[in-house]
Formats: sequence, structure tokens, C-alpha cells
Amino acid sequence: MRIVVCIKQVPDTKGGVVFNADGTLNRGAMLAIMNPDDKAGLEAALKLKDQYGAEVTVLTMGLPKADEVLREAMAMGADNAILVTDRVLGGADTWATSTTIAGALRNIDYDLIITGRQAIDGDTAQVGPQIAEHLGVPVISYAEDIKVEGDYVIVKRQYDDRYHTLKAKMPCLVTALSELGTPRYMTPGGIFDAYAKEVTVWGRADLKDVDDANLGLKGSPTKIAKASDKVRKGAGEKVVFDTTEESVNYIVGKLAEKHVI
Repeated sequence: MRIVVCIKQVPDTKGGVVFNADGTLNRGAMLAIMNPDDKAGLEAALKLKDQYGAEVTVLTMGLPKADEVLREAMAMGADNAILVTDRVLGGADTWATSTTIAGALRNIDYDLIITGRQAIDGDTAQVGPQIAEHLGVPVISYAEDIKVEGDYVIVKRQYDDRYHTLKAKMPCLVTALSELGTPRYMTPGGIFDAYAKEVTVWGRADLKDVDDANLGLKGSPTKIAKASDKVRKGAGEKVVFDTTEESVNYIVGKLAEKHVI
């Protein structure tokens, strides 16, 4: 089985957010981590590798420094890594990003593609399903569990207060929730091996069946009107009561006012 896991290097929001003048993130100026949902998807792929001897390839689109998360993935157990990077790809929205990644995936033989549900720097949950649409393969989103039976994947899919059990024939794409698995730690030997391996680097010329009009900032139909750091909450309302009964009545009254109860 050949599994490709699409991962993304995202800003570590604990370190602050830096924007460019055009409203896009200045990724080169921020601390970065592997996107959490992607990391859970990688763990699911590594479990399938442990069970079935699958070959796991990680792929990312980003700045050259995204090499760091690829090596982290290899230190966890991934076999191969591909970095798609080119100046013309910068500033991409979800449409341009998914177009780029699909163009790279057309160079690879795969049975299963796993992406995170969404990235913490965008929260759109669009890229995974868009990749599947570009490639013409089935997609199952919001996966809590993945099993393999022959040429099929069986996925437990989160849905409101219940779940679906869906079955799809490979090749297909699955988007992973963080609940899919707790990522394993890198091992000292894995770190050593990861930095001894070579990361394959592709640019615009390596993308198959894509149009320049759909790439990068120019190929992104989504335009940012305004960008800012997270909005600070106001001080709120502070009230003091003499008795517990008054406090309880006040809280219950507020809950009723907001139609919570």
C-alpha cells in the first residue's frame, strides 16, 4: 500500500502572528509547527504502515524552511518526503493550494491520500476535498478511525452527535481529525536517519496538468480585505452579591436571557 500524507507547516500562534502589507501571513517571520490535524493523519498512516507494511510519503507546499516539518515526519517514521516550493506559488488561497498539491500528486503512485481536516492558520477545511475533486477520487472527511480491507478503506466519520461508517475503494482521500490518533514521538535514531535522507524538492515545472492562472496569489479568487491578530475580549461585566441565592438567581437569569436554558 502506498500512502501520501499532505502536511503543512503552520504558524505557532503562541509566538505571535506577523502579516505582510497585502494581508497574507509573513510565514518566514514566525515560529512554525506541523499542523495538528495533519500530524494526526500522519500517525494514522504510520499505524497502517505498522500493520500492513505500507510505504508512507509526506508532501508539503511551502517555503524552503518547510523542510523542517518533512524531516520531523520522517523522524516519526515516514519513508519519503517531497517539498513543493516556488516563488510563483506564494500567497495561494485554498483553490490555488489544492491545484498545486494535486499537480504534484499526479507525479506519484498512491492508494490512499490523507490530509488534515483543516489547518489552524485558515480553518477552512477546503483543501483536502478540493484535492480529491481535482484528482477525481472519492473523499471521506472528518475521519475518527481508518481501517483497510483489501482495496477498500473503512472510515468512522464524525457527524454532529453521532458518526457514519463509510467505505470507499482506493485510490481515495481521507481528511483526518485530531481524534484520529495521538502522534508518536520522534526517536533519536529516527532524527538521525531523517537528516541523513534527502528531501525531494519540486517547483512549478514539476506540476502536472495545471494552469498558471490557477496558481499563487494571482490565481487565488479569495482576496483578503483586512487581516489582524486575534481580537482581544473586553473586560466583561463584574457583579458582586451578598448571598449565594442572589448569585444563583443572577446566573440563572442570564442563562435564560441567552436562551441557554
